[in-house]
Amino acid sequence: MCLILLSVNNHPRYSLILAGNRDEFLDRPTASAHFWEDAPNILAGRDLRESGTWLGISTSGELAVLTNFRNPSGRKQNALSRGNLVSEFLRDECNPSKYAERLADDVHNYNEFNLLFGHHSQLRSFSNRETKPRILEPGVYGLSNHLLDTPWPKLVRGKMALQETLSKGENLDPELLFKILTDRTQPPDESLPETGVGLEWERILAPIFVSSDSYGTRSSVVLLIDLENKVTFWERTYDNCNPHRFEEKRFEFSIRNSFEKR
Repeated sequence: MCLILLSVNNHPRYSLILAGNRDEFLDRPTASAHFWEDAPNILAGRDLRESGTWLGISTSGELAVLTNFRNPSGRKQNALSRGNLVSEFLRDECNPSKYAERLADDVHNYNEFNLLFGHHSQLRSFSNRETKPRILEPGVYGLSNHLLDTPWPKLVRGKMALQETLSKGENLDPELLFKILTDRTQPPDESLPETGVGLEWERILAPIFVSSDSYGTRSSVVLLIDLENKVTFWERTYDNCNPHRFEEKRFEFSIRNSFEKR
């Protein structure tokens, strides 16, 4: 994923609200969200090249979400696929504290990344650009292709829109969250970050919803977990990065065991 907006224990009806866009090259083979045949406890899309994923949730409430840290000059050849960080955590239903220790030992094997992971009731943020993970306290967060809450224009705009949506009351229309995710507002050049990809690509990547001939927003996810531990998961997969042409899937289930694994 390349944009994640989160409300963590900050709403009268939902313990977790997640809205996210996955940006990727259009020619990368991908399967849309489904319960995996080889791991029926995992609901996620799948990268068909490396078999990992960018966002997923297990039936026992473990959640993991990945974004790449944009730093082309630091890219390693022959690095392990970062998508496996998500699928390994979900497949094994790992203890989050122990998984954080494993990540700290293995960070040199991956290109730079950000990972949100844990039981849905207590998520952690980890990046191999930082020294240790941190637990997300109640509040609203945003993550793109830099560290958590780095104030890139798209992230500032997305968080403000999410906070405005949450202020409307207990009832939450998922269409309002999808509307945030399909925002194509172009920030001015002077507000763009300089990440080493050049101004033309900084412009392409700057909106919340990204669109170009070769790369862009392939799918959006809205995930809600209510106070009764019911999960509702929507995924929209776009036709050639067109926010008005999409296929939608919806899943609902109740989390099997509502407790944090320590």
